[in-house]
Amino acid sequence: MVLPGGYPELHAGRLAAARTFKTGMHALAAQGAAIFGECGGYMTLGEVLVDADGQAHEMLGLLSVQTSFAKRKLHLGYRRITTLADMALGPAGSRFRGHEFHYASVLTRGTDAPLLVAEAADGTDLGPLGSRRGNVAGSFLHLIAQD
Repeated sequence: MVLPGGYPELHAGRLAAARTFKTGMHALAAQGAAIFGECGGYMTLGEVLVDADGQAHEMLGLLSVQTSFAKRKLHLGYRRITTLADMALGPAGSRFRGHEFHYASVLTRGTDAPLLVAEAADGTDLGPLGSRRGNVAGSFLHLIAQD
């Protein structure tokens, strides 16, 4: 299952209150379904999303990342990535191209293992990004193609 990008910060209160959604996502994860969150989906998989007004909203908690829109910072650019573990997209070491375009910041990565290592289009090492815990994974990157 893929939770795609979007604007969860605009609906954080409704997402936090969506008990049926939360129960269903936790059931899928418990059944071993592969779940991948891309950008807004990544934030929704996390523990907390702080909206632009500084209010914290409880998200799914399937990943331990906490994100915030309270202090907006532009993250923009093309990326080359290498996965760090076997996952639904392919084995560890799989290479992809993608892009980032978001204003959210990571408050804390939490205790989950990183999902991938990335470099900017100019070759700048961006280090480990994203999160993975069991069959649940996500990052801010929008995947474009396999390298």
